[in-house]
Amino acid sequence: MSRQCYVRLDWRARCSISMAHALALGIALSARTSQPPSPSPSPSSRSSGRPSRLAGRNLRSNASDAARRRGPVSPPHKTQKLNPEVSPHRAVSAVRLMRVELGGAFADLLNERGKGSGDNEMAYVERTLGFRTRKLDDRDLRLVTDVVGGTIRWRRFLDHLIVSLCHDQSAFRSMEPLLLQILRIGMYEIVKLDMPPYAVVDENVRLAKVALRPGAGNMVNGILRKLVRLKESDALPLPKLEGDDRAQARALATLYSHPVWMVRRWTKYFGREEAIKLMVWNNSEPKYSLRANTGKGVTRADLVKQLDMLEVPYKLSLNMEDFVRIKTGMQIIIQAGLLKEGTCAVQDESAGLVVSLLDPQPSDCIIDCCAAPGGKTPHGIPLKWTRDDLCY
Repeated sequence: MSRQCYVRLDWRARCSISMAHALALGIALSARTSQPPSPSPSPSSRSSGRPSRLAGRNLRSNASDAARRRGPVSPPHKTQKLNPEVSPHRAVSAVRLMRVELGGAFADLLNERGKGSGDNEMAYVERTLGFRTRKLDDRDLRLVTDVVGGTIRWRRFLDHLIVSLCHDQSAFRSMEPLLLQILRIGMYEIVKLDMPPYAVVDENVRLAKVALRPGAGNMVNGILRKLVRLKESDALPLPKLEGDDRAQARALATLYSHPVWMVRRWTKYFGREEAIKLMVWNNSEPKYSLRANTGKGVTRADLVKQLDMLEVPYKLSLNMEDFVRIKTGMQIIIQAGLLKEGTCAVQDESAGLVVSLLDPQPSDCIIDCCAAPGGKTPHGIPLKWTRDDLCY
């Protein structure tokens, strides 16, 4: 009961204080309007200092109400931290690799979304590393695709090199994700892409120092320079094919960067030599195939004419009459609008062979239980079907 009375008294006290403030404010305002302005302050005005402060609060609250009615004020422009000395394709590649390994992203989807959108890629770099580099050009975007895809394909082999040069398995396991990606990028560029080694070392050391700290750059410098010396003397720390079948399968899995279970299965069914050939082909640099959109009346000759105008190297497919093979120049094709306009589509020749072997007829009823993204359907429909034959 005493607690309830205390609350009532406190509430009444607050009400009385508020009423007193309001009364004092009214008196002060009436006195201010009734008295003529004078250069020197009167005693009555000096004695009413507290009401004048209340009036100032009221004016400030009115100003804030007016500001809220006008709408939110746009925040000041945030200056971007630019570091033009860092290699843009290596910074983007490191961030992409972390998104793939830690965030579960798919490398091919990142490549598709990143085509022609260097600003979007640099926004990811800024959010992850805290700075931006110079803008990505077409060559940088192609390098990002090559470096990210190759580093993922050869990750088991690259990690073996890192562990061998660190001489400590625990140091490798406790390594920071960004530092590990920088080391993988540098090793892939030196061992697999045959880039100028000391330029690769310098660029990756700079990235580690700026994105992490000077000590991380020194570590990258020591490991990559040691790798360069071992490669030049043809003394890379490669696993030896010795021991029982399991040990040899683990060595092959490291050398050709494949899962151990897959190596054992392929070796069992195809033999070691054929399994090695299959692994080499599986980790080779991918090639693209373009299919002329015959549904829009575009022939392969029309597509070839466009590629000649864009100066994109190509080879005619030996298996499919509507397909063209390319190894480079995809960014040029995208920017020219050939895909957006429907002149051609990116499709593997094996997908086109499926349609040819199926040989769909207008009277056939075909149920595709695994249609995504649906590249075979637009290829098969223009061959012999009409729109009336389709059932959605």
